[in-house]
This record gives sequence, C-alpha cells and structure tokens, in this order.
Amino acid sequence: MSIVTLNNRGVRSVTTFGSLNTGSMIFIKKLTASSSSDLSFVDGTSDVVLDDTYKEYIFTFNNMHPATDLADFVFQGNAAGGSGYNETITSTYSRAYHEEGDGSAAFGYSTGSDKAQGTDFQILLDNVGNDNDQSGSGYLHLFNPSSTTFVTHFMANMQYYMGGDETINSFIGGYFNTTSAIDEIQFKMSSGNVDAGDICLYGIL
Repeated sequence: MSIVTLNNRGVRSVTTFGSLNTGSMIFIKKLTASSSSDLSFVDGTSDVVLDDTYKEYIFTFNNMHPATDLADFVFQGNAAGGSGYNETITSTYSRAYHEEGDGSAAFGYSTGSDKAQGTDFQILLDNVGNDNDQSGSGYLHLFNPSSTTFVTHFMANMQYYMGGDETINSFIGGYFNTTSAIDEIQFKMSSGNVDAGDICLYGIL
C-alpha cells in the first residue's frame, strides 16, 4: 500500500488523483498534543476530511503520553448534526501482556474495557504510565463513517507501556450503533491532559 501526501492537506478542491492506485493511503491531517485536553478531528474544519470521500479512514497514534499516571486513552464519535461525543457503542476488548520482570504473562478478554450499548468514551489504552519513557502507539480503522444505511464499524490494535511496568498489546473492535453519519472523532485521556504524542488521519482510496 502506497502513501500519498496532498500538499493542500485536503481533497475537496482536488479534481483528479492522477495515477494513484486503489489502496493508497492519502494523508489528511496531523494533530500534535502538548498538554492538550483533547484532540478532535471534525469534518470540514482545519482541512479535516471525514465524509464520503473515502469509505475507510485510519488514525495512527505515535507515543501518546498522559500527564496523569494510569490514565486511559479513549475516543468517541459524534453524528452529523449532533452535539456531544456520546454515540452508542458496542465493542470488544482483548489484550496480551507481559511483565518486565517476567513474573506473569497472559492473553485474555478485558470486560472492564468493552461497551454494551454504552455512550461514554471507548478505551484504546488502559492505565498508561506517565513516566518519561512510557507511552502508547497504534492505529484505529474507521469504516464507511458517512453511511446512513449501516452502522459504522471500527477496529484498533494498540501497543503500550502500562504503568505497572508491563507491555500490553490490545485488540479492540466494535461499532457505533447508529445509521447517522459519523463526521467527528475525539481522542483524550480519561483524566488529565494528553501530555505529548501525535495522531495522523489518512483516507484509503
């Protein structure tokens, strides 16, 4: 899969993509945290595209670092024309972990991190440490968020340094249980600010 960067960081004014092949990743927007309360991608704002231009979008996360120890890195969506990031989510969350001291390692389902028709924020990273060398990285796929026929599915794979000195690899999947288009996505920590890290948004041709 090739990666293509558009100089104007948007696609609304583009009339042709030339010889781009299907499957190309089109860079849309990068947000960098600096003691930020949240990082929000809103369609039509600051060159953000989150509409029917693409049927799949990918968010990549690079070294998301919380200001508060053991905070969760979370996300939610907002339906077009709606207010507040409180869409109904049903999801699953499983993870593998291994302690630095080799004391324990396991893979299992995390019942405290999933949603069953919940409207609060979905966890991507749980209990991330805020030591200088602790952070989390990964990616989130959002499928056809502009559809008004089907619910909007998502899945994520995250890798992070937990506050208890463990490596965690998490697998998250679910859907926004609405047939309204999702045109806004917000990321934040469950407590405190996002101290550092960056999020990039791509569209998939």
